[in-house]
Amino acid sequence: MAAEGMRRLASGERPRLSDLLLTPGNAMRVADRLSHLRGAALKLGQMISMDAGDILPPELSTILATVRNQAYRMPPQQLGAVLKREWGTDWRRRFSHFDAMPIAAASIGQVHRATLPDGQVLAIKVQYPGVRASIDADVDNVATLLRISNLLPRTLDLSPLLAEAKRQLAEEADYLREGEQMRAYGERLSCDGRYIVPTLHSDLTTADVLAMQFVEAQPIETLADAGQDVRDRAMTTLIELVLREIFEFGVMQTDPNFANFRWQPDTGALVLLDFGATRVVPVQTVESYRALIAAGLAHDRDGIRDIAVETGFLGAEAVAAHRATVDRIIAAIDDALGRPEPFDFGDRAFVPVVQAEASSLVGDRATWHIPDTEKLFVQRKISGTAMLCARLKARVDVVGLARAAIASGLPLADGQEPHLASAPGNKP
Repeated sequence: MAAEGMRRLASGERPRLSDLLLTPGNAMRVADRLSHLRGAALKLGQMISMDAGDILPPELSTILATVRNQAYRMPPQQLGAVLKREWGTDWRRRFSHFDAMPIAAASIGQVHRATLPDGQVLAIKVQYPGVRASIDADVDNVATLLRISNLLPRTLDLSPLLAEAKRQLAEEADYLREGEQMRAYGERLSCDGRYIVPTLHSDLTTADVLAMQFVEAQPIETLADAGQDVRDRAMTTLIELVLREIFEFGVMQTDPNFANFRWQPDTGALVLLDFGATRVVPVQTVESYRALIAAGLAHDRDGIRDIAVETGFLGAEAVAAHRATVDRIIAAIDDALGRPEPFDFGDRAFVPVVQAEASSLVGDRATWHIPDTEKLFVQRKISGTAMLCARLKARVDVVGLARAAIASGLPLADGQEPHLASAPGNKP
């Protein structure tokens, strides 16, 4: 940045800080460093690139798109040191075979395939050293990158969101906690053969190593080559799960990364992975979604707008300044969902309309609004699920599923909150 700034000053320019950061060369350098850093920096980069890639400055999108699927593997010596620390010096005797080459590498850990002496095949997730210690600094550094890029208004208070991001990332880095959430999800879905949750192997699980049943399955994106009816069934199953998480379980796995879902062509079942981002859905958030969906089912467009403001989905200042725009966005979405046939996620005709209308909202940075963090995490799961459905061009009776969900969801007693590992769940 310093060299580029000096060059531009020498040529008579007055460069902005954001221009110096977001040169093509710097974009690739930052992408490379984020990939090496791993941990929270890489995870946040992946999250932002997935959730907001269409609205970010092109240069920043380049950075984040590059890191989205990158992750460096631990050198074998480092991997051995971690396993020796967690399992003892004779850890190899626990297995008849342990594949040192990871079958997957992600932001905070990598996964290895291993076989026990009795023939059981396991997936072993090993956390990169130092991840937990770097979370706070990583989150602050990514926030600084967003500020320098001039994407966010300086008046926007990110403090609550950053604090919550640090808390959730710390929870995701606790594999003992993740193992317990995986076990609880398995119990909730044990009577529904459409879902497969790996079985936890608790004897080998520690805070930095998660051992689970290895489940044969394909990446969820391979469904794109399946027939329309297969894609429709799979995405109906996934959307049903999201609705049950909100209205039945009161607990949600909030990370919609496509890698967290796989499928079995022979059974049609969805395999659910990675429960580190599991969190309680507060009763207030549940009721906000119930009210919003009820207004949508009634095609009460004024009600949708008013409830969205009342529950914090939309900012009052933004709606006051751009009410006609907000009403046109609501109308476009209502028209798309209000057709009698199943909703076609592959038909994106309404999306450019919404994007065009939303440009004035996005441009008015003085009225930007951040919903409370609990709604943000839930909404991220909903939006990510919709993105996957769009990728697969699925057709789903979203209206029918939503109507059934808000009618059958069991409200908790006043003041009662669900517990992560013991939230109530009805058998399907």
